[in-house]
Amino acid sequence: MFDVRPVETDYVRHRAAQFRAQVARRLDGSLTEDEFRPLRLMNGVYLQLHAYMLRVAIPYGTISPDQMRMLAHLAQHYDKGYGHWTTRQNIQFNWPKLVDIPDMLDLLASVGMHAIQTSGNTIRNVTTDAFAGAAADEFADPRPYAELLRSWSTDHAEFQFLPRKFKIAITGAARDRALVAAHDIGLRLIQRDGATGFEVWVGGGLGRTPMLGQVIRDFLPEEDLLPYIEAIIATYNLSGRRDNKYKARIKITVAERGLDVFKAETEEEFLRRRRDFHGADRDALAVFARRFTPPAFRNAPATGYEAERQANPAFRSWTDTNLHPHRVDGYSSVIVTFKAAGATPGDASAGQMRLLADLAETYGHGDLRISHDQNVVLPHVHKSDLPALYLALRGAGLATANAGLTSDIIACPGMDYCTLATARSIPIAQEIADHFRAVGLEEEIGKLNIRISGCINACGHHHLGHIGILGLDRAGVENYQITLGGDGYDIPAIGQRAGAGFPAEEVVPAIDRLLRAYLELREDASERFIDAYRRLGPAPFKAALYPEVAHA
Repeated sequence: MFDVRPVETDYVRHRAAQFRAQVARRLDGSLTEDEFRPLRLMNGVYLQLHAYMLRVAIPYGTISPDQMRMLAHLAQHYDKGYGHWTTRQNIQFNWPKLVDIPDMLDLLASVGMHAIQTSGNTIRNVTTDAFAGAAADEFADPRPYAELLRSWSTDHAEFQFLPRKFKIAITGAARDRALVAAHDIGLRLIQRDGATGFEVWVGGGLGRTPMLGQVIRDFLPEEDLLPYIEAIIATYNLSGRRDNKYKARIKITVAERGLDVFKAETEEEFLRRRRDFHGADRDALAVFARRFTPPAFRNAPATGYEAERQANPAFRSWTDTNLHPHRVDGYSSVIVTFKAAGATPGDASAGQMRLLADLAETYGHGDLRISHDQNVVLPHVHKSDLPALYLALRGAGLATANAGLTSDIIACPGMDYCTLATARSIPIAQEIADHFRAVGLEEEIGKLNIRISGCINACGHHHLGHIGILGLDRAGVENYQITLGGDGYDIPAIGQRAGAGFPAEEVVPAIDRLLRAYLELREDASERFIDAYRRLGPAPFKAALYPEVAHA
């Protein structure tokens, strides 16, 4: 279990003390809100519809039990008893008082956590696969490289005022669960001629102009990682647009100037910058790699696991959906979904967070991960411990057997919280989930990614949903566009708009028609919705969504 506290606690405390002084000046009127805004954003503090919001960094989603308990403490004492997992593997507290946030930052610093660079036009949280270091299909653990990027980018003096926010993702697995194609920079660990390196993607991103990244280097040697990433960002920093924030992301820079031009400038910058790297980055990577040692796995039989599966249908259903293949025989990774019936997607109570901390220590080698789909993963659980783990989770409402199914929906906070939102997301997600549970079709539909955003900024990743839903304002009325065919995991694709939007009360009936049509159209139960869509094209699915048009 990696722990940054021995080297960074003093610095994090210093940053927290700086922000305490800035808050005091805001509260006594020495700073206006406009003057305070850039200072608070540098410390992860937003002003939302009803209150300030604090976004806490969880680097590459990895968190220890004591850190999880601290998040529970903050939720209980400074919020309304819960926190919200985000698609960037972070947590948000939606109801803190501004006067309390410096105390929250001090408490976070005591366990090596902070909110630095969770906002602003800088390099945000470096994300990766929630199963990193555990997945059966993993070529190499990406977390040492993610930590190298995180430590290098934190308060990097040159990159604090980029044209726009910047996001990096890295994966070391055969299946891309980090969504590298949808990031400003995406990195895939690969091997060529016995050497480890990276396939480097650039220019991806969602929002109002969704784009998939392009490969700028098909093989970057491992030792060139930092100078090359620095060259990409430096090139963007100089050539990215600052005249229009809607055209300021690197995806627009690459699209407008062309990949060949951008690559040529990056390669020239890389040659200059590589001369300034004298091995400190390699030494740091070696230190990080040693700290990411695997836990002491048990070589023991999976006593009781198969017997419990046979005797307990609810347990069997949960193991069918919420386990992920582990690289070590006898182990599984456990997906704990925060999508129970009636729940707000991604909301975790203080009690649930404390329980997860306890269970990680008892059954999971002290390791917890936040996944980009707003769930929590226990990456290392021996199968013999799964029956006891399931019982403990069930008692806390955390044993919902729906990972990757219709009700495991990514949804942004929407207009219930966000000042930018143009429609609600949470109620739509709840209504869809409740409907398909009620009609008994969730298991029959099978694996399906539904993603909901409450505005064009796409925090709910609707562009990457097999079914995406975008909430907009139409003359003061909430209206929801549906996109089809998006994917971030297997074959990267941006979902295509199906047609006219639906008022809120018609969204569930429309999705019902769509998925009932899929059940009729699929070749057999093994063909997922996205596979049927790719095979048949959009026409039959549009016809289901808009039957009046189809039969006009």
